[in-house]
Amino acid sequence: MADVDKLRVNESIRADEVRVVEPDGDHDVVPVEEALERARDHELDLVEIAPDADPPVCKILDYGKYRYEKQKEEKRRRKKSKSMEMKELRFRPRTEQHDFNFKADHAREFLEDGNKVKAYVQFRGRDIVYKDQGMDLLRRLIERLQDIARIDQPPQMEGRRMTTILAPHKNK
Repeated sequence: MADVDKLRVNESIRADEVRVVEPDGDHDVVPVEEALERARDHELDLVEIAPDADPPVCKILDYGKYRYEKQKEEKRRRKKSKSMEMKELRFRPRTEQHDFNFKADHAREFLEDGNKVKAYVQFRGRDIVYKDQGMDLLRRLIERLQDIARIDQPPQMEGRRMTTILAPHKNK
């Protein structure tokens, strides 16, 4: 949106000669006064599209409409690039089935909302000897969510945590 506001229009164009692009697609290099005259004949504006070109490229168009279209396009682009959040779920090696189900349901909600889920098993003290239970727990979670999620990072140890990251399928 800011780029559209920086464009030079009509009398604010500083070049002596410009490459003018007519509404019908014809283009040629003319003095800026002649280009402005052509724009007035069409009852449109002369807009400097490529100021760095030699000579600068100007287009004859309705500046208000052009600005509106660019703003709409920018808004659509921002809407599409929705930022993805990372949600975290913490388990212990001996997490009970009810708690596991409850957290798995939360993970499903996060993934359906388009967020990534970082699930980890926290090992405290002597829990570290139960790494196999932690791996089993994360595998069960992945298996349960495989219909809506893909593995972004497989289960691996990070210090005293076993971590995995799940991301929603791209087709959603």
